Amino acid sequence: MQMKKRTKKQAGVGYYLWYGISYLHALLPLSVLYIFSDALYFFLYYLARYRRKVVRKNLMNAFPFKSKKEIEKIEKDFYLFLCDYFVETIKLLHISDKEVKQRMKFDNPELINELIQQGNSCFLCLGHYGNWEYVPSIGFYLSPNAFQGQIYKQLHSDAADRFFLKLRSRFPPSNIEMRDAFFTIVKNKREGRPMVIGFLSDQRPPRYLEHYWTTFLNQDTLALTGMERIAAKFGFAVVYLDIRRVKRGYYRGTFSLITADASKEKKFAVTETYMRKLEQTIQRNPAYWLWSHNRWKFAKKMNSPA
Repeated sequence: MQMKKRTKKQAGVGYYLWYGISYLHALLPLSVLYIFSDALYFFLYYLARYRRKVVRKNLMNAFPFKSKKEIEKIEKDFYLFLCDYFVETIKLLHISDKEVKQRMKFDNPELINELIQQGNSCFLCLGHYGNWEYVPSIGFYLSPNAFQGQIYKQLHSDAADRFFLKLRSRFPPSNIEMRDAFFTIVKNKREGRPMVIGFLSDQRPPRYLEHYWTTFLNQDTLALTGMERIAAKFGFAVVYLDIRRVKRGYYRGTFSLITADASKEKKFAVTETYMRKLEQTIQRNPAYWLWSHNRWKFAKKMNSPA
């Protein structure tokens, strides 16, 4: 018991220390923060060599026909962007809604609002591409009649988990821990409220959730199917968000309808379409996807479903 109390206390100290330092940095303009980003890139890439082996392996397997020089260029651009992502995310602690709207634009939010007006609910699926922390600002453009939420997985570090929850709470969507997602959806469904809920569905599922394998970026890939299964159960629409990085610190998102009713689609069809759309987004400019994630840790078994 004393150990648990001490751990929670340490987590609290870690959170306030992390938050305090980050907030002080957030007071600086992004033009200054990008100087820190460039310095951080040099440290991570050349000195710490942060996950260099994982990133290089992922890139070589994803793009087997690219030359070593091309792979190294994508690799360096990825680390440059990763550092930009870090300082841009910290900046969310001290940035106006007006500036956020300038930096994260959406071409066609009316697609989602039309679904809401028709009384439909919508799952918004995207990948860890571009600065996904800016995407919840879509809430500024959506109908207030809908419940807005974003699914997240609790982080192992209590301090980090509290920090990101604090940071993400500045936008309209509610933060929904993955284990509470089904209950939250059922509650709003009973109350007759249309929902718009965001899913980041491109990371590696736990091995015990082996539901569907597909080919993604030239590799056998185990895909998350939770979003599809819930959408099919409740007959939700599913929309994909394609993100482009316009220039440093500026992004543009375009929505496309995967299905108006997931319950009418064949099994795994929604997941497959999502993976194809995400693949197109990544192939257009690979540097802005999260290559440092060990996405292909598991090998496909002979009897795995496809």
